[in-house]
Amino acid sequence: MENLKVPTGSEDLNRWLSGGYDKDIITTIYGPAGSGKTNICMMAAVSQAKNSKVIFIDTEGGFSIDRFKQLAGENYKELLKNVLLLKPTSFDEQKKDFQTLLNQIKLNSKISLIVVDGMTMLYRLEFADSIKDESKTFLTNKELARQLRILAEIARKKNIPVIMTNQVYYDFIKNQDFSQKEKNANMVGGDLLKYWSKCLVELKFFGQKRVAILKKHRSLPEKEFAFTLVDSGIRKKGLF
Repeated sequence: MENLKVPTGSEDLNRWLSGGYDKDIITTIYGPAGSGKTNICMMAAVSQAKNSKVIFIDTEGGFSIDRFKQLAGENYKELLKNVLLLKPTSFDEQKKDFQTLLNQIKLNSKISLIVVDGMTMLYRLEFADSIKDESKTFLTNKELARQLRILAEIARKKNIPVIMTNQVYYDFIKNQDFSQKEKNANMVGGDLLKYWSKCLVELKFFGQKRVAILKKHRSLPEKEFAFTLVDSGIRKKGLF
């Protein structure tokens, strides 16, 4: 029977996700800067690059060759040959890179993973520039929806897993006694990304610990995973 999951690059994370990432869906990992989103993406990329091809779209400049080398080990140069790294710096360039992605999918049957690190980073900048122009705002939102649909169709029809990362913004909410305010994290892109993503993982800081929270999954309940970043990837931490 065909394996329906791909490894995360971490045994601890594999166990937490009951084997790894589902192949036929979009998995979105979201959280604040420095919470570990890019590291988790790079771990999966290194794992898949050992035997197949990976498309990695980096919109935030977070892909580090030094970090890749740490994760991959001595043969990192060989593994890098299996990674097509696209680095758009504008939403228009991101649109063009999605055409490159489509072309690669048609030409290469060995692609086993697509990563979009910072799905809404350039969209957010484009949206801010177009906020006073309703027609441009509409087109910007339409293009984001188109890109998400492309990724979902590739995952479903080609059985290629897609991992996206996303930024968050915060609402401040009052406690019941109105004495202080708490922060509530929201994904940029909101309902649009929630709709297309069948697996949602939120990353948070709790003191010196990072915590992954499985917010949405087709077969797993909501649960938490405390971890720390290490040279080889991530390491599970004890409970609070």
